[in-house]
Amino acid sequence: MTEAYATIVFLFVLFALLGSSIWIGLALMGVAWVGLELFTSRPAGDAMITMIWTSSSSWTLTALPLFIWMGEILYRTRLSQDMFRGLAPWMRWLPGGLLHTNIAGCTIFAAVSGSSAATLTTVGKMSIPELRARGYPEYMIVGTLAGAATLGLMIPPSLTLIVYGVSINESIIKLFMAGIIPGLVLAGLFMSYIIAWHFIKPGQRPAPEPSMSLGEMLAESRFLIPVLLLVFAVIGSMYFGWATATEAAAVGVLGSLTLAAFQRSLTLETFGASLMGATRTSAMIALILMGAAFLSLSMGFTGLPRALAAWIDEMNLSPITLIAALTVFYIILGMFLDGISSVVLTMAIVEPMIRQAGIDVIWFGIFIVVVVEMAQVTPPIGFNLFVLQGMTRHEISYISKTAIPMVGLMLLMVVILVIWPELATWLPNNIRQSPG
Repeated sequence: MTEAYATIVFLFVLFALLGSSIWIGLALMGVAWVGLELFTSRPAGDAMITMIWTSSSSWTLTALPLFIWMGEILYRTRLSQDMFRGLAPWMRWLPGGLLHTNIAGCTIFAAVSGSSAATLTTVGKMSIPELRARGYPEYMIVGTLAGAATLGLMIPPSLTLIVYGVSINESIIKLFMAGIIPGLVLAGLFMSYIIAWHFIKPGQRPAPEPSMSLGEMLAESRFLIPVLLLVFAVIGSMYFGWATATEAAAVGVLGSLTLAAFQRSLTLETFGASLMGATRTSAMIALILMGAAFLSLSMGFTGLPRALAAWIDEMNLSPITLIAALTVFYIILGMFLDGISSVVLTMAIVEPMIRQAGIDVIWFGIFIVVVVEMAQVTPPIGFNLFVLQGMTRHEISYISKTAIPMVGLMLLMVVILVIWPELATWLPNNIRQSPG
């Protein structure tokens, strides 16, 4: 009865604080405070100070502001224009034409950004006017961009995976490596959707692009070289064991500053703006993580996670049944919270459940990113929908409808991960560990 009473109190206080529009990090701290005061004899103030300092002084977290800053710097360069120019010659011959630049552009930028919103904004500000000018259907432009931008959450460096790794004390590099193959498979599913549209709706195809010689195509490809080198520097250094996640993030920042300087888009104003943008985002995530760490401690003292794990064990749910239930749970939760908040809010409860069920925590990290990706494009609190609304001036309802096929493909990706878990576990098991 004590655990049931604690659960009711926790949920009531949480929804009351979130409903009052208080910051999510402070809401989590408030719930934890109430839990310690009501259900334990430990001084809440001392516990909060100790836990917040311990969680925020983690060396692993250093990678977070660095990767965010790297994305902010690249967002302010001419990267999107150069990417479109370099990708267009190679995408034009595929069924569906230049719509594939939305997918390919988001996949490449996701590998140097880590943020879904930054990926969407950077690729969208160039591809939307270009594709409109060429006569592609509006619903395909908006829908494919909404879906493809979510790859920023999966393909490393992913901010969500960093937060997940810190929450469960798991290797960030292993999680990053786990996201590469599923991210590419999901990008392939998005491109398959465009190819299917090409053949199902032939009347909506725009006029074919003028032909280009191989020499011209290769010449245009030179615009992709800087960003591809940056991708290799960041991801390759981690895979080959040359750098830890934090060191790779530092390399990424130096590389993006160099790239911006060569493009002559690095001014004192853009440098300051990127630094302030990264500071704001990092501070927001840090506050959420502090609140989540304090809440995990509070729940641990109440015994709620252990009791829930024991209850799940008694139900004898198969891992697949548990995953199906968690998929529905996270889709519903994602309608009201952003991805990072969903992860940190639930890990104290969900982690014991998945460990009890024998589910690989690395695999589960990729699963949770896929279901959190859906939250980015589902109303009423789909962040990508708001970003796209600002860029296209369409209603949220219209953008949501265009993104429905992409949500369906993400659900298909969950099924694929369940059938072939090696997609997420093979690469982490075959990386070289950095001695650092």
